[in-house]
Amino acid sequence: MVDTILFDLDGTLLQVKQTAFLDVYLAELRKVFNKAGMDAELSITAVWAGTKAMVQNDGTVRNIERFWQTFSKHMDIAGKRLREIEAECDKFYSNEFNKVKTVMIPCDISKRLVRRMASKGYGVVLATNPLFPECAVESRLGWIGLDVQDFRLITHYNNSTFCKPNPGYYREILGKINKAPQQCLMVGNNPAEDMSAGALGIETFLVTDCLENEADLDITAFQHGTLEQLEAYLTALPDL
Repeated sequence: MVDTILFDLDGTLLQVKQTAFLDVYLAELRKVFNKAGMDAELSITAVWAGTKAMVQNDGTVRNIERFWQTFSKHMDIAGKRLREIEAECDKFYSNEFNKVKTVMIPCDISKRLVRRMASKGYGVVLATNPLFPECAVESRLGWIGLDVQDFRLITHYNNSTFCKPNPGYYREILGKINKAPQQCLMVGNNPAEDMSAGALGIETFLVTDCLENEADLDITAFQHGTLEQLEAYLTALPDL
């Protein structure tokens, strides 16, 4: 029986189109690197390289370590200078990053739904792809009126050693919350990344409002619907 709901963030609880998000986010991030006296375009290339390294992470180190090792190699910086850049990025995610909020699609369902499921007795996990630091996740939650206290667990690059769609990502979550796959439902907007949880026996629901389907997968293979339809489905579940 399902007693825990795993929610993706970007494009699911946080209604936003990926292209719009990336355009504003990367424009603001370039300013951070310029201010730090670094080549902005080379730095963004290094960010993408670090992101790819996290996606390919094998569980041997945390994603944060995988990212900064790769970034360091691409930018040929290390030691104190690397730590300074990391600190500047963390500062950015807690402050200027909030300008990206302007591209989000207003929606009052997410906050209501997360707190309703908790009040019904369900465990609630924020299963966002752990490519960002914890402070960046906290900022994005704030955009929809939620915070870390609303979740039993949130995933971020500080506490994860895998990324979606690697099944190790979902196994890591199951281990941390001490749940069997059959006790969980994964909600997300990407059939390749989020619905991959189904391979472990986790029930899935694909949210279609801001669907990300680069591989053009047949979504009829998945239980799917709008965020409004998801709300109706989840709130109809029995109280625990």
